[in-house]
Amino acid sequence: MKAVSITGERSYEINSLPDPQPVDDWALIQVQTTPICTEYKQYESGYPMSSVGHEAAGVIVETGRTGRLAVGDRVLALPLMACGSCEYCMDGEYIFCQVRREYDGYTGTYAQYHLKPDWMCYLIPDDIPLDYGALGVCGLGPSFGALQRLRVTAFDTVLITGMGPVGLGGVINAKHRGACVIAVESLPYRKTLAKTLGADYVLDPTADDILPEIMDLTEGQGVPKAIDCSGNPRAHRLCIDAAKRLGQVAFVGECSADTIIRISPDMIRKGLTLVGSWNYNLGDIGQLMQVIRAEGTKLSSFVTHRFPLAQVQAAWELQMTGNCGKVLLKPWEEEV
Repeated sequence: MKAVSITGERSYEINSLPDPQPVDDWALIQVQTTPICTEYKQYESGYPMSSVGHEAAGVIVETGRTGRLAVGDRVLALPLMACGSCEYCMDGEYIFCQVRREYDGYTGTYAQYHLKPDWMCYLIPDDIPLDYGALGVCGLGPSFGALQRLRVTAFDTVLITGMGPVGLGGVINAKHRGACVIAVESLPYRKTLAKTLGADYVLDPTADDILPEIMDLTEGQGVPKAIDCSGNPRAHRLCIDAAKRLGQVAFVGECSADTIIRISPDMIRKGLTLVGSWNYNLGDIGQLMQVIRAEGTKLSSFVTHRFPLAQVQAAWELQMTGNCGKVLLKPWEEEV
């Protein structure tokens, strides 16, 4: 099979590797769609990765055991390699599993085949295209999980900071619930795309008056719910400062920098609830598929580009500009 590795700063290889062989409870997926997440950051920085990617949808071509899956099943490969038997996995919170499964081979999804424990392969309903079903990982999954945790409804106004693919997915998810969405983004392309996907307001984070503007939009109260998808400490503070008393803030975007949280004015005097949200509970995936089924028109705008595997560098270079929504790789398509 063909598979991608990152070898250095803006350097990569497409290697020819043996096709994986499933045994026991593993299943072999012929990958049809690989949504790109933040791997472009490793490509840009030169962080080496022998296995790349964690999102995929495809078709089962071989199984190590009978019963759970059948050849020809269309599946979404859930991220990571969870054990399936610890307390977190049993509760549907597999993303927090501390007992990861091991596989001596290529474990990424930038490849023509992907090996996965069969219980981590979710059957995509027949009426949902694979490209859209693949968005059930990082395209729509993180924001869906955060909205579930915050119990967002049509009565809420939701502030979403950062209109990268995760934040744009948040707009789709929040509007599906009927909420009013205040999106925050500085890049013109993504500001326009957020509006296309249904954001009621799109504000520029570089504007000095952004916090007063949010207060004006909420009758001076602030937003009851806020989700940061940017991983930017300034955006973290905006979410906290813009939240109304007894409001809730979820942090979704990964961040290596420190954010100042003031215990008295933020937590005690305002009564805020601050949560970290990585993914959604596996028990909710059926509801997420309902969103995907209902929002096909928006998903066609959300997915802005598709590239064959041979053009992975072009895909990463595009992502680095920010002038895109969700980008998909097609491992079996020929170079165009």
